[in-house]
Amino acid sequence: MMPIPLRQNIRIGAHLVRHRLKKTKYYPFIVEIEPLFACNLACPGCGKIQHPTEVLRQRLSVEDVLEAVSESGTPMVSIAGGEPLLHPDIERMVRELVRRKVYVYLCTNAVLLSRRLDRFSPSHYFSWVVHLDGTRERHDAAVDRAGVFDTAVAAIREAKAKGFRVTTNSTFFNTDSPKTVRDVLDFLNDDLGVDAMMISPAYAYEKAPDQEHFLGVEQTRQLFKEAFADKRRKKWRLNHSPLFLDFLEGKVDFQCTAWGIPSYSVFGWQRPCYLMADGYAASYRELVETTDWGAYGRGRDPRCANCMAHCGYEPSAVIASLGSLRQSLRALMDTH
Repeated sequence: MMPIPLRQNIRIGAHLVRHRLKKTKYYPFIVEIEPLFACNLACPGCGKIQHPTEVLRQRLSVEDVLEAVSESGTPMVSIAGGEPLLHPDIERMVRELVRRKVYVYLCTNAVLLSRRLDRFSPSHYFSWVVHLDGTRERHDAAVDRAGVFDTAVAAIREAKAKGFRVTTNSTFFNTDSPKTVRDVLDFLNDDLGVDAMMISPAYAYEKAPDQEHFLGVEQTRQLFKEAFADKRRKKWRLNHSPLFLDFLEGKVDFQCTAWGIPSYSVFGWQRPCYLMADGYAASYRELVETTDWGAYGRGRDPRCANCMAHCGYEPSAVIASLGSLRQSLRALMDTH
């Protein structure tokens, strides 16, 4: 089973090659949409609900989102938050994006998923993305609420039974070990049978209540090097380019390309990425033309020193793949 459908790979690949041939300097690989910051969980590793009440009450409209997607020209969006299923128009938002043949990844903690499933329709343009940061004990600790893991697993099984595509997203902290990484990925891959899995080392959000358990660069490299040993990563349906997984292991290094996954929220287009907030732009064009992209990344900005998150480095890995025939073929043929 391929983690990304072939038609989606072809569409995204054509988008990237077209911009490369046009020598476009900045363009989106995927746009992250945050239509609200409100959430029904208070995860200690996330700072979104630390915003003031008046901000938590704000929502992007469906029209706001459609205009942002149209202006950026992205073929793919990730709708995050907050908890998107709390948005009163989330079903229409997804429906309109799918109608425009935009690939939609709808992120959720799955607390409300079973109750909302019947409002959505399966489509090869649509995938749920359920956050699972470990097996039962670890995940419930990560979200600071008992029972969420079992709720999420039951919702995933129900969504799969109804024909939906389901991806998972797992964030790892310095309390993780190679075994805990393997345990959750084995469970998701073999027992739960999700379509694809995304992984990322945690980033220290400025507003996150927990500032003690984020991974440093060397910790990240050692964690994934050991977790991926014995060719283990080859069997997992990981939704990442092979070079990004090499990057997590420390086999290669890249500069951050934060412009590849821009973030749009109730505040506007966020500089430089969804992990940092150095102001906002009113339009996508203003974001790419007025942001000093060379000022960010490890070795450039001290806030980026320990970041190895996918939003900055997956685009870098894809760009490197496009620049090498061998890596392009590897990305095409690899089961990742």
